[in-house]
This record gives sequence, C-alpha cells and structure tokens, in this order.
Amino acid sequence: MTTAGEIILDVRDLRKSYALSTGVFSVASPVSEKFSVGRSMAVDGVSFALQRGETLGIVGESGCGKTTLARMLLRLIEPDSGEIYFRGQDWLDAHGSGLRSLRRRMQMIFQDPVASLNPRMRIGAIVGEPLAIHEPHLSGNERRERTAKILEAVGLGADALARYPHEFSGGQRQRIGIARALILHPELVIADEPVSALDVSVGAQILELLARLGRDFSLTLVLISHSLPVVAQLATRFAVMQAGRFVEWGSAEQVLTAPQHPYTQALLAAVPQVPA
Repeated sequence: MTTAGEIILDVRDLRKSYALSTGVFSVASPVSEKFSVGRSMAVDGVSFALQRGETLGIVGESGCGKTTLARMLLRLIEPDSGEIYFRGQDWLDAHGSGLRSLRRRMQMIFQDPVASLNPRMRIGAIVGEPLAIHEPHLSGNERRERTAKILEAVGLGADALARYPHEFSGGQRQRIGIARALILHPELVIADEPVSALDVSVGAQILELLARLGRDFSLTLVLISHSLPVVAQLATRFAVMQAGRFVEWGSAEQVLTAPQHPYTQALLAAVPQVPA
C-alpha cells in the first residue's frame, strides 16, 4: 500500500464488534451481552500502513466505524482481534512503563471542543496536564513556559493560561485542544472530525493551522471526517470507509480524480459544485 519509507503505523486485520440490544431501541452496545441478540461489526478487518510524515484521510458516512477505529488506534478501546505496530513495536502488547512511553508519542484531537475541555480547569492546567503526567520532573515555571509556548504556536497568547474554557469561542477551544495534543511533541496525531462542530470559515482556519503545525512539528496525521472536501485539503492518502471496511485506498489525487468503488463515486457526486 505504501512506497519505500519509514512505516510509523502498521495496522493488520483490526476488528471490533458490539452486542446488539434486545431493548426497545436495538442499537449496538459494548456493555453486557446478557440480552443481546447478535453482534454488529463496527470495524471489520481494517489493514493499512502509514509512513512517517504522511496525512491519511479516512472518510465515510456517520456510523461507518471511523471513530471506533480511531479509538482503537490509541487504545481508548481494545479491539476484538488484529495487530497494531507503532514504529515496529507491538502497541497492543504494551503495558506499564512501555505503554506510557508509547502513549505520549500518540495523541488525539477530539470532535467536540466544548466537551473535551474540563470547564472547571484553567487553560494552563488543561494544556499542561500531559506534562504533569509524563514529565513530572519539570518545575511549575518550566511547565508554564512550555504551555505558554504551545498556546502561542496555535495562535493564542500567554494570557489564555489563567482563563476558563467558557471564555473562548468554539474555534479557540479547538485550538486549545490542539495545543494539549501537541505539547508532548507526539509523532502521531489522530484528529477525529476536528472541524465538524465549527462554522465553515472557522473550520477552514483550523485546517490551515493543522497543515502548518504538521510541517512545523513533523507530524504524521490521521484525519477522520465524513466530508470529502475537508479531508481533501490535507490528506496525502485517502481511505474510504463503508460499513466497517476500507473500500478504497490510494493517493489523494487517485481517489479524487479516478475513484474505483461505487461508494466513493457516490460521495464525490454528492459534493456541491460551485457554478463557474
């Protein structure tokens, strides 16, 4: 799937299913299977390899398994089966100090910039929290300096340190979330629908910010979205996901100009065209 280069993430036959409830609303649930009537495959045999410095765009409609895949890649949930290797290390077999060491090198930018920030914490504490966890040897002043620096990198000043999330707009809160994800200088960042909760113009600014930070921090990025135009702005490779599977994979140019799968063709046909 990839050309010669350093493989930073290698995913092999990843699968995740949920029990189907017998309740009035029969929806997939990861909880008790006591009353289940079967299982729904959220991710069904996904495999891919991602090179260092690439931006992989994963696109598909809501409910196709994108977020479940993202959470498995970071081990926020565990897969039923499959393998994940991060820079050649078995990520699913990591425990204790090995798990902590790998986890700091992978971070996530969440969809909802409001829900992902603790409203009771000041911005300095929110953004600096990963430093407190992974670099406890830092003094309070050192942590504050690092936090102020990363806030400036995302377009916010040091005056944000003492303020609370409710004092910021949605776009600014997403910048705060990005700062928190980048403060440990991770190698891999997974952005799950990072602009879907934002106005179009604000979302475009966030995408431009991600593109710049990707270059400045030498990031490998997985960008997940239901919107082809969003993914097309950043992705060097595309994966089109339908019903838990990758139905199309290729370079951005190949997928956008010569799609092979009918589902990809339908997604492209649904993109509004601006009249000349």
